[in-house]
Amino acid sequence: MKPPTNKLQLQLLISSKEIEKRLEKVARDLEEKYNDQELTIVMVLKGAIVLVSDLIRHLHFPVCLEMIQCSSYGEGGMTKGELEISGLDALEVEGKNLLVIDDIFDTGDTLSRVTEALLKKGAASLQSLVLLSKAVPRTTDYRPDITLFEIEDHFVVGYGLDYKEYYRGLPDIYAIEPG
Repeated sequence: MKPPTNKLQLQLLISSKEIEKRLEKVARDLEEKYNDQELTIVMVLKGAIVLVSDLIRHLHFPVCLEMIQCSSYGEGGMTKGELEISGLDALEVEGKNLLVIDDIFDTGDTLSRVTEALLKKGAASLQSLVLLSKAVPRTTDYRPDITLFEIEDHFVVGYGLDYKEYYRGLPDIYAIEPG
């Protein structure tokens, strides 16, 4: 896929320093909660990869990583389509403490379906963490246990979030408008 040729207007929403400060606090809270227990992080790819990478550097207790991939945006990049989840069947989570980490919580469909499936697989405990929660109407009553930042209804990029698979590597989070 070629990079988007149209210029995008980027508006800074959350700086990398703000993210780092919030991650340190969340890490201390998780350490207190899980103490010397093992925690399995189930990372929702691709968007949560930067968040998980930074978070685990702050954790000082036993952590295992698993991953699944969820996609609901097609090649257009900004319009939601049908949710596809891959990798759930391969996870061995029975009796484990799970923390599902996703990049963004908007309608709630992805996270609610993932957590429901993991609970059916016999997880001992399950919490969810999201980088961002959008102020939009929800399709579910489910809410993440931990939200780093609340945002208005913007399409966002950076810190793992993408537009047509680009801009994930930006260190900050930006709202974008196609130019």
